[in-house]
Amino acid sequence: MKFNPCIDQCTYEGSHCEGCGRSHAEIAETKKLVMSIVDFVQTQDYENREDFINAISKSVLKKLQKTA
Repeated sequence: MKFNPCIDQCTYEGSHCEGCGRSHAEIAETKKLVMSIVDFVQTQDYENREDFINAISKSVLKKLQKTA
C-alpha cells in the first residue's frame, strides 16, 4: 500500500476519504500518533523541535530497514 498524504479535501462519508483515499480508521490512528508525539515534545519542552522530529524520522526508517 502506498501512503497518500492529506490534500485538504477531506470527506467523512463512507469508509475512505475521497480526498486522500485513506481509510478513516488509518486517518484516526495517524492523528493519535501525531498527537502523542506532539504531547511528548511539549512535555520535554525541546527548544530544537525540528531536530527531534528529524531524529525520530531517521530512527523509524532505520528500524524499518532492519526488519525488511
